[in-house]
Amino acid sequence: MSYLNAAAVQVAVFTLLSGDASLAGLVPGGVFDAPPPATPQGTYVVLGEEEVIDRSDISGAGAEHRITVQVVSDAAGFLTAKSAAARISVLLTGAQPALGVGRVVAIWFHQAQARRAEGGATRRIDLRFRVRVEG
Repeated sequence: MSYLNAAAVQVAVFTLLSGDASLAGLVPGGVFDAPPPATPQGTYVVLGEEEVIDRSDISGAGAEHRITVQVVSDAAGFLTAKSAAARISVLLTGAQPALGVGRVVAIWFHQAQARRAEGGATRRIDLRFRVRVEG
């Protein structure tokens, strides 16, 4: 397998997250597929790093995309960021969005890390998911 499906996976995840009204209510700062040029106020989501591992087998080509979705918030405490992170987890876990190239077999939650950033002024949660793709 190659990196062939990477753009399609990114588009599918971005479309899934940015098209959800409940998530939009939790992240008024928006959903970005690249770090925003200026730091938005409030809470927002950024599609982060990705690692791709070949998962081809005798039945055909395949890959596992390990993606990171970041929730960033300037709200006091972690509750706002955790609420958005929980919605993202609901949206992605088990989803099988259509791809322009290949097919998503499944998306699994892998891990999350919540921490303070920028000297404690913001909260950041990095959610990691595994996206299994065929074709």
